[in-house]
Amino acid sequence: MSEAYQYIRWFNELTIRDIPLVGGKNASLGEMYRELAGQGIRVPNGFAITAEAYRYVLDQAGIWPRLHELLDDVDADDVADLARRAQLARDLVYAAPLPADLQAEIHRAFARLQQEYGADLSVAVRSSATAEDLPTASFAGQQDTYLNIRGGQALLDACQRCFASLFTDRAIHYRIDQGFDHFKISLSIGVMKMVRSDLAASGVMFSLDTESGFQEAVFITGAYGLGENVVQGAVDPDEFYVHKPTFAQGYRAVLRRNLGAKKIKMVYSDGRTREPVRNIATANDERRRYCIADAEVLELADYAIKIENHYGRPMDMEWAKDGLDGCLYIVQARPETVASQKAGHVLEQYRLTEAGEVIARGHAVGGKIAAGTARVIDHVAKLSTFKPGEVLVADMTTPDWEPVMKTAAAIVTNRGGRTCHAAIIARELGVPAVIGCENATSAISSGSEVTVSCAEGDAGKVYRGKVGFEVSHTDLAQLRRPKTKIMLNLGNPELAFKHSFLPNDGVGLARMEFIITEYIKAHPLALIHPDKVRDAEELVKLQALTEAYAKPEDFFVERLAEGVGTIGAAFYPKPVVVRMSDFKTNEYATLLGGRWFEGDEANPMIGFRGAARYVHPAYAEGFALECAAMKRVRDGMGLTNVVLMIPFCRRIGEAERVLESMARHGLKRGENGLEIYVMCEIPNNVILIDEFAKLFDGFSIGSNDLTQLTLGVDRDSEIVANDFDERDPGVKTMIRLAVEGARRNGRHSGLCGQAPSDYPEMAEYLVEIGIDSMSLNPDTVLATTQRVLALEQRLGR
Repeated sequence: MSEAYQYIRWFNELTIRDIPLVGGKNASLGEMYRELAGQGIRVPNGFAITAEAYRYVLDQAGIWPRLHELLDDVDADDVADLARRAQLARDLVYAAPLPADLQAEIHRAFARLQQEYGADLSVAVRSSATAEDLPTASFAGQQDTYLNIRGGQALLDACQRCFASLFTDRAIHYRIDQGFDHFKISLSIGVMKMVRSDLAASGVMFSLDTESGFQEAVFITGAYGLGENVVQGAVDPDEFYVHKPTFAQGYRAVLRRNLGAKKIKMVYSDGRTREPVRNIATANDERRRYCIADAEVLELADYAIKIENHYGRPMDMEWAKDGLDGCLYIVQARPETVASQKAGHVLEQYRLTEAGEVIARGHAVGGKIAAGTARVIDHVAKLSTFKPGEVLVADMTTPDWEPVMKTAAAIVTNRGGRTCHAAIIARELGVPAVIGCENATSAISSGSEVTVSCAEGDAGKVYRGKVGFEVSHTDLAQLRRPKTKIMLNLGNPELAFKHSFLPNDGVGLARMEFIITEYIKAHPLALIHPDKVRDAEELVKLQALTEAYAKPEDFFVERLAEGVGTIGAAFYPKPVVVRMSDFKTNEYATLLGGRWFEGDEANPMIGFRGAARYVHPAYAEGFALECAAMKRVRDGMGLTNVVLMIPFCRRIGEAERVLESMARHGLKRGENGLEIYVMCEIPNNVILIDEFAKLFDGFSIGSNDLTQLTLGVDRDSEIVANDFDERDPGVKTMIRLAVEGARRNGRHSGLCGQAPSDYPEMAEYLVEIGIDSMSLNPDTVLATTQRVLALEQRLGR
C-alpha cells in the first residue's frame, strides 16, 4: 500500500515513531488507530500528507529565500511588524501551487476514503507540525484546522491554507519563545472523516486535573456541536471528573460534574455563506441538561485511561460524538505539557492577606494571584495598545493573541472554559487567568487597578483595586512525617485536589455544611415537601435547582455525594472523616425553603442540632437523604476511605438510635469496612467515654464546643467571648481524659477544632498527651508539622 503513494501515509501505516514524517498529531492518530482499536477506542480513519510534501511544495515554488528574508531577523516583541511579516509569509506559501503529482495523490486518497465512508463524505483537515505535541511543549492551536471540507478541490485549497498557517503570528512567536528554528519545522496535514458532532457533542479531556496537577482523575469538558468552540474558548462547557483508582477497581460513577452555559454551538453551514461551519444559539432545554450522559462520560474516561497507559504519561485529548451513529470517537491525543511538568517537591502557595470587593467571577486557571492595570481589548487590532504587566481583559482570546498574553500579568475573559486554548496557553505561560466571567468587559474599566485571584478554588475572582497577597515556597522533599498524624480540616471540594499535595495523613474533618450551603443551597425537607413552602419565589428557585432531576431529592443526594466524593477521591486511600450535618436551627432556616421547617430557639447552640435531629420526626427524612448520599460515596463510587462521624451526640441511647437508623439506611458499622466516629465535644462524651467506645470506632475532639460547654461560655456571645479559651486548664484536662479514654479502649483519638491551628502551644500539648492525630486548617499544616517534628524529637519519639 505504501508504495502507491510518495507523499501520503494512511493512519494504519503510522506509529508514534513517525513524528519527523507526519508530526505529533498525525503520528498519535496513527498510533491509536493501529494499537488501541483492539481496546475499543474509536478513531476515525484518514491519511496524513507528509512533511516531505510541505518541503516539496516550497521547493518547487522557490520561495525559501524570501521566507528567510521575512523571518531571519523578526522581532517577536514588535507585534505590528510581526503581524506584517507573518501575513506576507502566509500569502507567499498559500500562493505556492501544489505540484500535479501531489494533487493526484491527494485526490486518489480522498476517493479511497469516500469508498469507505460514502460519496457524501466530509473531512477535517488538521495541521500537524513535525515538532508538535512534544512531551515538554504544546503547539496547541498554533496552526489551523478546517472542518466540514467537501470535495476534492475544497480539500486542495484547505491543504494550501494549512501549509500557510505554519506562519501565523502566534506560531512564529511561539517558535521563537521555545527556541525552535522556523526552517527546521515542517507541516504535515491530517485528513480524516468528520465526526458528525454538529448533531451531538464534542470536547476536550485530560487524564489529570489541569489546575492542580492531581493525576488520579480524568477531567472531561464538552458542549453541543463541533469541538472548535470548546477548544477556542467561545463557549462555557460542561465539566466532569472520574476517579481513576476506583474506576480501575470496577466502580462506575461520575465523581463530580458542573453544568456549563453552552450558549452557542457550531454546526455545518446551511450553504448561504462560503464558510463551511457556523455558530447558532443553543436551545434552552439543551442548555439546562448535560451534553452527554453519565454512561458516555464513563466511556470517555475509559478511553482516557487506556490512552494514558499506552503512552505512559498524562494526555490531552479531543473527543467527538457522532450524532448519526451515536458513537464516541477520539480525534486527537497529545502529551499534557503543563500540569504534569510541575516540580513535585516545591510547594508554591498564594494567599490573599486582605479582603476586597469582587467585581467579576469565572473559572480559575492556575493557582496564582496577580495585580495590575486592567486593559480591555475589544478587537484584535487594538492589541498593540496593550502594555507588558497589564491585566488583559477581553470577550475571549484566541491563539492569535499569544504574543500579548505572554506579557500579561493576568488574563480575564467573558467566555471560555478551563480547557480552551487560552486557558492552556495561560497555564503554560504561568499566567493566572479567570475564564468565562460573562461580564468581565463591562464590569472592569480599562485603566483601573485590579487583583486577579486564582488561589481560592475553582472559582476565579477579580477584585477591585490592589488587594494584598503573599507567596510561600516550601521544599517538601526535606520534610519528614511526624508520628502524630497531621490531617486537614476541609469543607470546600474545589480546594481538595490542590490541598492533597500538602504533606498530610488524610482529612480529619470534612464539613458537610459547606457543601450543602454552596452546592445545594436548599433545605432537604423543602426538596422532599415543596408543598409546605408557602412562598412563590422560593418555589420557583427550588424548581430551577432541581428541574433536571426526576425527583428533587435526587438533586440533594447527587450534589452532596459529589462534594464529599471529591474530597474522598483527592486523598484516597487516606482516611477522610466526614461529619454528618451539624447546622443549628437558625442556620438551617437560612437555606432555601428552610424557614418553613425550622422553629425559633432561644439558644440554638445547645438546642436541636447534631445527633438529636437525625432520629427526630422533624428531620429524619433529611437525615435519610444524607445517608443515601454517603452510601453512594462509599458503595457507588468505591470511596471506602470515607469515615462517617456523628456530631453533638449527647447520650448513649441517642447514639444507639442514630446507629440503628444509619444501618437501616445501608450504613452499618463494620460492613464494607465502614468506620463511624463520634465527636467528643460534650463533657458527657468524656465522662462516659468507655460506654461511647463500645459504639464507635474513634473520637474526634471538637475543641470549640468542648470549651464552651466545659467553661459554660456561649462562643457566639460577644459579651463573654473573652472567657472562651481552649487553653484553659479545665479544657486541657477534658482533652487529656478523652485521649486517655480512647487509648484505654483501643479507639482512635483526634482533635479537629481550631485550637492547634490558632495556638502553637495547644499543638504541643496534644503531642505531649499522645493524641493520635490533629486536624488543621490548610494554611497552618506546614508550620505545625515542623513544630510537631521538633517536639517529638525532644520527647524522644
